[in-house]
Amino acid sequence: MIKKVLLGLAALLLLIFCWLHALGSGWLGGEPWQSAPVVQEPRPADTVADATQQILFGDLHTHTNYSIDAYLFNTALMKDVGVTTPADACDFARYCSALDFWSINDHAEGLTPRVWADTVDAIRQCNAVAGDPAHPDMVSFVGWEWSNSERDDAPSHYGHKNVIFRTWEEGQTPRRPIASRDQYILAQAPAFVYGLMSLAEEPGAVADFGWYAAESRGVAACPEGVRTTDLPADCREVALTPTALYRKLDEWGYDSMVIPHGLAWGTTNHLDADFRNQLDEYRQRYEVLLESYSGHGNSERFEDFRRVAYDDSGVAYCPPATENFTPCCRRAGDLVRRDCPDPMAQACEQSVQQAMAAHAAAGPVAGRKLLPDATLDDWAACGQLRNSFQPASMYVPRQSAQYNLALGFDQQGRPARARFGLIGSSDNHLARPGNSFKETDRLLYSDHKQFSGEPSWSYRADRESNGFYYTGGLVAVHARGRHRDAVWDALAQRRVYATSGDRMLVWFDLLNGPAGEAPMGSEVAMQETPKFRVRALGALEQQPGCPDYAVAALGRERIASLCGGECYRPGNRRKAITRIEIVRIRPQVSAAEPVAPLIEHRWRVFTCAADGEGCEVEFEDTEYAGAARPALYYARVIQEAEPLIGGDPFGCEYDAEGNCLRRRYCIDEVATADNNCLARAEPRAWTSPIYLEPGG
Repeated sequence: MIKKVLLGLAALLLLIFCWLHALGSGWLGGEPWQSAPVVQEPRPADTVADATQQILFGDLHTHTNYSIDAYLFNTALMKDVGVTTPADACDFARYCSALDFWSINDHAEGLTPRVWADTVDAIRQCNAVAGDPAHPDMVSFVGWEWSNSERDDAPSHYGHKNVIFRTWEEGQTPRRPIASRDQYILAQAPAFVYGLMSLAEEPGAVADFGWYAAESRGVAACPEGVRTTDLPADCREVALTPTALYRKLDEWGYDSMVIPHGLAWGTTNHLDADFRNQLDEYRQRYEVLLESYSGHGNSERFEDFRRVAYDDSGVAYCPPATENFTPCCRRAGDLVRRDCPDPMAQACEQSVQQAMAAHAAAGPVAGRKLLPDATLDDWAACGQLRNSFQPASMYVPRQSAQYNLALGFDQQGRPARARFGLIGSSDNHLARPGNSFKETDRLLYSDHKQFSGEPSWSYRADRESNGFYYTGGLVAVHARGRHRDAVWDALAQRRVYATSGDRMLVWFDLLNGPAGEAPMGSEVAMQETPKFRVRALGALEQQPGCPDYAVAALGRERIASLCGGECYRPGNRRKAITRIEIVRIRPQVSAAEPVAPLIEHRWRVFTCAADGEGCEVEFEDTEYAGAARPALYYARVIQEAEPLIGGDPFGCEYDAEGNCLRRRYCIDEVATADNNCLARAEPRAWTSPIYLEPGG
């Protein structure tokens, strides 16, 4: 009898396994997710700015379900958003967020010839219905993301870069994207694992995803040593390094940009990564812009800290804490001391030192397993950058914008500098570019996930990082017109600034350049004292709901499903600018020069009237002429505080002195659809630097 029961149970388990395998392998699925036609009408003319010199707002970083990670994020297991395509992104950008320009950037490593063709076709449709090409309601760019994540080898880690093209017409677009590897890791899981998603997802959707993963795996790598223009269209082209990517882009010959992003986000970057290691791969012709703010956080600021240090023999030890950063090995020692019967005893001190050493040897993530009973709050925000506006999770300081701009030499000690323009974008995985117009629905407007159940041990990096998702940023351009070439030229000339999502109007100019006034992004050779001016107007306050033209175009049902019932809908009152902060960086003039003293994070601070009428300040640098060394300056424009999604990613409860008593990261049991993790913070904008070089 028992034998029959066991045989029956084994047969049942085998059937379940076969069913899940069949679902996950795609045998029961079919070609999924072809884009529906975009809505066939532009925005009304009276909603589109009309000026010769104007500030336009866009988002150059958008993913759809064609990115395999985006599909997994959007399943019922995590968000239950449903399938999204490039056409959905077009409609959202046009009617929900009312952008002036945007781009599509799905991960090249998973794209197949079929979905790349669909992506290009959707972008062509989106531009075809934009109205007069000389004055379109919106410009849509085509591109992809090249993602190199060598997390086990910091020197060969090149990070994530978006490739964007000026043109999208037939014969002016690459026949295939260029990936950083021949297979996308998320497409290589066993079919049974994909099948397990059917426990929460519709079996048909799981089967379709399994079909797509199999389609992605089935794309053969392109032959090596063949010019990219001579390769067949149906293979996966690979460039292992930025230099190889640039060579292939040169061979295509189309006008393109390569925009690094998320460099300081430790969740996907090597925690010891250093931008110096890739300066020999930097090419300003392509990498003219840096995405320093996104829905994955703020990567602007350099803080001189280490998570783990190594002695001369290569043995790891625990480095000291700084004002805004505590290595988790230090916190491990604090937790052991807290539990000692006599914290001052020699035995306790010995246990503390052993805990710190063991944690340093294990690493900042695995080290937390050494104290399995410690709660997330017990770790007291160790390993995270504190006292910073919406920081990236597991911050990597030597990948930050300020550090990159301060470097003057590569890892070989050869002169090399990056001169970036600073932009914001969303890095949105929901086909919702420009999703930062309102702080209303964090599950729809950010990459927050809904995790269920308790973690298997007291710390999970993926869950803690879930508290560091924001609604995303925007890139603003000073353009001479609305058409494609005007937008592209402004981007290429670095006449750009980043915002944390609000549409602030900002101007930053050198007043006394040799050829007259020079705007943000300029490179100027001069000897005398430079004089600058910053002007800023706060963003327009938003009204609830969606404008009539959006409802008429999309219909109320799609307004609810695509836009979440909310759209960009500005009123007449502008928010107040409270202060303007000037950052000065004087890049290295010798390879041995320490970087930290070269970065003056708040070199000048100007308080504004905060009356909604904007702010204008002028300043000069009387030290520049005598220093005889390069310098760059950019403005950080601060707007009045308001509740923001992830305004405080730690979810602190404060005492009267402002000390964080308890942390409630917006994860796990507090991650519900009606909890938007709101906390007061100050939206801001960052201008592109003005670069000064000594000499005539």
